[in-house]
Amino acid sequence: MKQERPYPKVMISPKAERSVKNGHSWIYREEIRKTEGAPQNGGLVDVFAGNAYMGTGFYNKASKITVRLISRNANDLFDARFWRRRVEYAVCYRKTVMPGADFACCRLIHSEADQMPGLTVDRYGGILSVQIACLGMELVKDTVYRALWDVLTEMGETLTGIYERNDTPLRAREGLPEDKGWYRLEGIPLPESAVTEICENGVRYLVDVENGQKTGFFLDQKYNRAAVARIARGKQVLDCFTYAGSFGLNAALGGADHVTCVDISQPAIDMAKANAVRNGLDGKMDFLCADVFDLLTKLADRKCRDYDFIILDPPAFTKSSKTVQDAARGYKEINLKAMKLLPRGGYLATCSCSHFMTDALFRKTLTSAAKDAAVSLRQVEARQQAPDHPILWNVPETGYLKFYIFQVV
Repeated sequence: MKQERPYPKVMISPKAERSVKNGHSWIYREEIRKTEGAPQNGGLVDVFAGNAYMGTGFYNKASKITVRLISRNANDLFDARFWRRRVEYAVCYRKTVMPGADFACCRLIHSEADQMPGLTVDRYGGILSVQIACLGMELVKDTVYRALWDVLTEMGETLTGIYERNDTPLRAREGLPEDKGWYRLEGIPLPESAVTEICENGVRYLVDVENGQKTGFFLDQKYNRAAVARIARGKQVLDCFTYAGSFGLNAALGGADHVTCVDISQPAIDMAKANAVRNGLDGKMDFLCADVFDLLTKLADRKCRDYDFIILDPPAFTKSSKTVQDAARGYKEINLKAMKLLPRGGYLATCSCSHFMTDALFRKTLTSAAKDAAVSLRQVEARQQAPDHPILWNVPETGYLKFYIFQVV
């Protein structure tokens, strides 16, 4: 590089060089050989392998992921125009892959997959629900939020507010405090309520962006829920780990004879009931507050045959590679019991939302469960997260959701 660069330098190991050349954007603390120019936490640094420029990224010595690349172009200037281009690119992608009504309720920015590390932006109608888990992004958020607002309103979209859901433990790893609340955008009045209505696959929900799970709702299963609805007609459905009742509601709307929704959380069950009433589906649904593991065990022990379609949408059983085998045992247990409960010809929808539970391991676990249940699995569909949660093949952490529908034969 001939031109003078204004940023401190970070020299990386051969291992990190290979990773960056393969397209990954993370550089770990132990992969840094030396620094020059006193990099500041949250500031930008140029990354070098020998004399070769590899990219520019956010630096944070306090984080295990010490550098998160945001550009590999030495000509980029990291000003408001740069972030506006990033936002435009991300939003236009969603406008393409989430057309029509789906664009009103989708993920607009998916962190590293949109080259905006640690930034999640979900749209619920007029409210943008935002979560930041990277110090560098925290320091440029004013510019990014302004760009988001401007780009969407210039498209003719109506926005009412930006709510920050920065109540995630991930922020502690970056030295950031946890908090949540409305972001004050100059000239824009704050909304009166953090509760808004959305419509997904024809199902209406109330979403509480202040208190709901994650940023308010689980958007990544949108098209998987539609896949369930397509085959639910005439079925007796058991929807496990129902949370807001979304899979069960899609099944009921798809023509299921009856749907039973189960969750260990009474507030979740109350929310699912309210959603059923909101959609006029309460007459074909019932709700049970129970531990799914215990319930499946009891149903299997009494050889229950009440259901011919079972849906398993558990929370992530592992958030670390150290506990992935324990998670595999949990996944096997619930799938084994579900397979035993289903009659021949029944249907099973099952998924894992943990990145550490790889697709290969999940498939191996399901194969083992089917063997122990003495059944065969006829695959109907193999799916992943919706395309508003894009997967970069060279950043495997961006792909986490595995979703399968089987007929048990």
